[in-house]
Amino acid sequence: MQQERALRTRRVILTAAAQLFDDFGYEAATMSEILRRAGVTKGALYFHFTSKEQLAREVLQENARVPAVPPQRLKLQEAVDQGLLLAHLMVRDPVLRGGVRLALERVGQDQLDRSVPFQDWAEESLRLLVQARAAGELQPHIDPRELSDVFVGAFAGTQLMSHALSGRTDLNARVVALYRVLLAGIAVPGVLVELDVTEDRGARVHEATRLAARAVAHRRPA
Repeated sequence: MQQERALRTRRVILTAAAQLFDDFGYEAATMSEILRRAGVTKGALYFHFTSKEQLAREVLQENARVPAVPPQRLKLQEAVDQGLLLAHLMVRDPVLRGGVRLALERVGQDQLDRSVPFQDWAEESLRLLVQARAAGELQPHIDPRELSDVFVGAFAGTQLMSHALSGRTDLNARVVALYRVLLAGIAVPGVLVELDVTEDRGARVHEATRLAARAVAHRRPA
């Protein structure tokens, strides 16, 4: 029970820090404001995190894991599903939003490694796109490595625009538009017409991952 309370407290602090990083950036966020927003004691805060830099590293580390998506017959659908799921989660997950803000910042003299989330997503996208090319899903002129970088970079720019214009309330719609435009010049015609790139796709992928995780948990021995 005590360990569960400690884990909950840690999560509350991490979430409060991520919200402040997302709202104001790394430099403007202060430990005193994190403490106030988390609503915990100073002792609890410093028991779990010794500095703002450690908090930022933890937030970035959580974003280093690319969201898993269910396997699909078309590997290009899996690559697109990653972005649609991420857009869906960003609207709902403050730690994810804070990590994205941190990853895109380049200010101050801190020692944070902001490259990890981009590298991991680009590598996972590359893996899927190489498989998509091998399956004949991509047009002949497409280089999977170039495309993986475009997918990640274009998503980053799109979410920034959505954040500035609507507080990300239109993020799903903007990411769907992004993929529809990109895919027209990427996928072979027979694959393009089969791809599901709709605004509720991210929510459906999220639900499918939750159901799959629950089924795995039920199969584990007690």
